[in-house]
Amino acid sequence: MKMFTEVVSKALAKSLKLEEDCFLNQFGERAALQARFNYYLCCTTPELVLGLKSHADGTGYTVILQDDVEGLQIHKDEHWFTVPTISDALLVLMGDQMEIMTNGVFKAPVHRVVTNSERERISVAMFYTPEPNKEIGPEEGLINEERPKLFKKVKDYGDIHWEYYQQEKEALHVAKV
Repeated sequence: MKMFTEVVSKALAKSLKLEEDCFLNQFGERAALQARFNYYLCCTTPELVLGLKSHADGTGYTVILQDDVEGLQIHKDEHWFTVPTISDALLVLMGDQMEIMTNGVFKAPVHRVVTNSERERISVAMFYTPEPNKEIGPEEGLINEERPKLFKKVKDYGDIHWEYYQQEKEALHVAKV
């Protein structure tokens, strides 16, 4: 996963015509990788039971391996869209910290997990976050007259995000200019 996150971070930078190590530098040498294994029971009333409440991740990004049971949904334009499952594929979701680093070019989607009435669901999520006490901010190459600086530099954003998440609130506003 460490190699995978390095490849993804470099690819994201290249796609924005930035120095390929710029995001790796912001994550730092001791960037954290944490895994969470998720098990969602099947539920006879899925319209009444959420597997995971709506939120945006406070990570740099999250890498998800899903089984073949749909349940992950993304919120866009006031509607929930189900993310299709692809066998043996890894899904990469941007987190708030990558939205900050890219000055809003990449967005951290609000998402949730719904339960399934017929089958249980399993996924593995790998959260990639900057090292502790690391200050992050928008890459200079993504700030210009057409796209002014949207975010200020922040430190320990993951802690800030966690506090807001527990209150069922979003935290990204604390980093906005």
